[in-house]
Amino acid sequence: MGRAGTTRAGVRDVAARAGVSTQTVSRVINNSPNLRPETRARVEAAMAELGYRINNAARALGTSTTRTVGVVASDATLWGPGAGIAALDAAAREADRWLATAYADAADPASVTDAAQRLLSQGVDALIVVAAHTATLPALREVAGGTPLAALHTGAGAERQRAGAALAIEHLVALGHRRIALLAGPADWLEATARDEGAAAALATAGIRPAAMWRGDWSAATGAALAGEVAEAVRREDGPTAVAAANDQMALGLIAGLVAEGLRVPQDVSVTGFDDNADAAFYTPALTTVHVDTAGEARRVLAEALGLPATAEVAEPVLVARASTAAPRG
Repeated sequence: MGRAGTTRAGVRDVAARAGVSTQTVSRVINNSPNLRPETRARVEAAMAELGYRINNAARALGTSTTRTVGVVASDATLWGPGAGIAALDAAAREADRWLATAYADAADPASVTDAAQRLLSQGVDALIVVAAHTATLPALREVAGGTPLAALHTGAGAERQRAGAALAIEHLVALGHRRIALLAGPADWLEATARDEGAAAALATAGIRPAAMWRGDWSAATGAALAGEVAEAVRREDGPTAVAAANDQMALGLIAGLVAEGLRVPQDVSVTGFDDNADAAFYTPALTTVHVDTAGEARRVLAEALGLPATAEVAEPVLVARASTAAPRG
């Protein structure tokens, strides 16, 4: 047993060594009050002697929680969802919780519900959705039953997505741009919808209409593939002088494609992104983008799902001005 053998020590082994019940061991594991100090010390000493490591099953013994949060995720190869999952993992560890993640094709409701059911079968305390699509949340609400359900960048998070998209437009307007085109994300993503709404509201406030609109799939490849159409529009006398892309990856591909088409950024056309990913400052040119507090949003959503008090306010989005934007050409 424990360090002396090949079998890992369990709760019963600790209880036997300390001369207490398994329920008492569980109370020590879960930091329950009203335990005699000497009893707690005896159990902790037994844990140390046996090399016992606390696990979720042990924490759940005699309680109604596994201290595990289920994450239904899709498109994790994209920067945004990947960053969201990493932020949730950090937030869970801060709250002394663990993540169990199931990946799904968010465009397929059956795939999403299957992923949720796999997590629910593990007794997770809550479900959190990363990269929520239009059909995702209704499908999950049916499956979740009484298990709390939340999603990144919805509710208050969606409002910050709108505000961030508006910042990009306001920045371009302040530089003097009046012909601003949009490179939007996929229409079935809730984050894309929020960013569309924010950009549209800021354009309306400035009294201008979108000069053009293209829709991509968040990838740099999409931005590059659309660059020919964008370049053709830019070259027209009344063409856009700026393009606000809904994320940094599409902006990266667009800039590369525009350069290949013989256009200069920002001299011929300004480009903005959204997310302020770790590489945005190293694009050529460095990308003007919107920084969002993904870590704060993850803490907010985790607290909401678990019914915990919020530990800190989520920072508002910030426009990070770099070299990819300038006043429009003469």
